[in-house]
Amino acid sequence: MEDLTQEEWVEQLENDSNAVVLDVRTDAEVADGIIPNAIHIDIYKGQEFLDAIEVLDKSKSYYVYCRSGNRSGKACQIMEQLGFEKAYNLEGGMLQWTGDVVDLK
Repeated sequence: MEDLTQEEWVEQLENDSNAVVLDVRTDAEVADGIIPNAIHIDIYKGQEFLDAIEVLDKSKSYYVYCRSGNRSGKACQIMEQLGFEKAYNLEGGMLQWTGDVVDLK
C-alpha cells in the first residue's frame, strides 16, 4: 500500500493503463458525487465488502479513496492482506479532491 498526495494519485492514475478507481465510502457519501469511472464498495459493509473485494482482479492497480483518506487506507491494508500488490490510498480523500466529480443526485 502506498499513500499518495492528490497530485501523485492523479498523475499515477493517468499513466496507469491497468488502473481501477475504488470508492469505499457509504451510499450517502457517494450520493454527493463520485470520481468518474469509480467502482463503489462500502467498507462499512463488513463481510459484504470482503466478498466484493475478493472477486476483483488482483493483477490490476487500485486507486482507493474515501471521504478523508482514513477508511481508504484501511481498505488498502485489507487488500494487501488479500494478495493485492498495487493499492494506492488517496491522502485527504474527497475533502481535498479538486478533480472531476460525477453528481449522482
